[in-house]
Amino acid sequence: MRIPLFPRLTLALALALPCSAVLAAERWPDPHWSAAPASTSAAITALEDYAFPVRDDEARKGVRTDALLVIRDGQIIYERYAGPTTATTPHLTWSMSKSLMASVLGVAYGEGRFKLDAPVAAYYAPMAEHPGIKMGHLFNWASGLAWQEGYEYAPLKSSVVGMLYTRGRTDMAAFAAQTPADAEPGQRFRYSSGDSNILAAALKNIVGVKAYADYPWTALFEPLGITSAVWETDTSGTFVGSSYAYMTARDLARVGLLMERRGRWHDQQLLPDAWVTFNLTPFAGYQADAEKPDGAVPGAQWWLNSAAPTGSKPWPDAPDDTFAALGHWGQGMYVMPEEKLVVVRYGDDRDGSFKHNELLKRVTAAFGPGVKP
Repeated sequence: MRIPLFPRLTLALALALPCSAVLAAERWPDPHWSAAPASTSAAITALEDYAFPVRDDEARKGVRTDALLVIRDGQIIYERYAGPTTATTPHLTWSMSKSLMASVLGVAYGEGRFKLDAPVAAYYAPMAEHPGIKMGHLFNWASGLAWQEGYEYAPLKSSVVGMLYTRGRTDMAAFAAQTPADAEPGQRFRYSSGDSNILAAALKNIVGVKAYADYPWTALFEPLGITSAVWETDTSGTFVGSSYAYMTARDLARVGLLMERRGRWHDQQLLPDAWVTFNLTPFAGYQADAEKPDGAVPGAQWWLNSAAPTGSKPWPDAPDDTFAALGHWGQGMYVMPEEKLVVVRYGDDRDGSFKHNELLKRVTAAFGPGVKP
């Protein structure tokens, strides 16, 4: 049997290094995650009491967690599911799709296919009516377009409802591009699924129509070993980059581990380190906005635990370096680089009772620094 080069090098290094160095070596999920479940503790019980309470599903009230997965130093230490979701269920990520699309675009950026300071219209012609909007503005949700992201509570005025479900559903990016501007590009943060879907459409011209249909897989999913991913397109064939990617919790955690390790997967730099820095830099023009998930500070299609304009962190009980992909109804993938933790949480929270900070507080108490495996 022919052993690939990298495993042979890893084996040779393992034989040459002292035992303590081998134990400290990085773990990678190829093809499966290794597991070392944490021992039962009062802190884990407290976490489960919050994440998996007894509830009335018919009433759709209270916290409902479908999956909770905790990775520490590349190894599964906690995993629990609530039916019908299982370890093999590709769960809807909702707006975590935005962070996934940012990672796909990050690969294209590393290949030199586009520039952040280039006009979006250079890659997506319908944006010609907005010549001042650049690619970087879209990543920061700072296009200046008069987008309305309200969902259930303001459906008649909602741009996103119109895009996903009614008049814009056949060509979502074109619908978003027709939105008039009400601010200068780059001057104001406004959370916008429209901005994200314009990025998904721009990718089609960035990589070419022929390569586009497979590009998320060839560029990102396959190198990471992700096998469960499903990504819906609209009628025009554009990925719904704002909302409609599906994958298992374990596969989503691979993207989290990639980000925790600054875009590196084994010996390959899939995402440029500079790209990860861009993702995790707070938008300079950010001001408090009601239409943002649970107080988080926007980076570039990722959410940060940075000090808000008020001076307080959005998740005060989580480490300062925590960042996340977040989605509707309580979806969350949280990355804590210094603690070497990646947490994936799928849910279906309809009444706003779930709080990211409360989950993170209990996760760090159960699995954070100083907690024995």
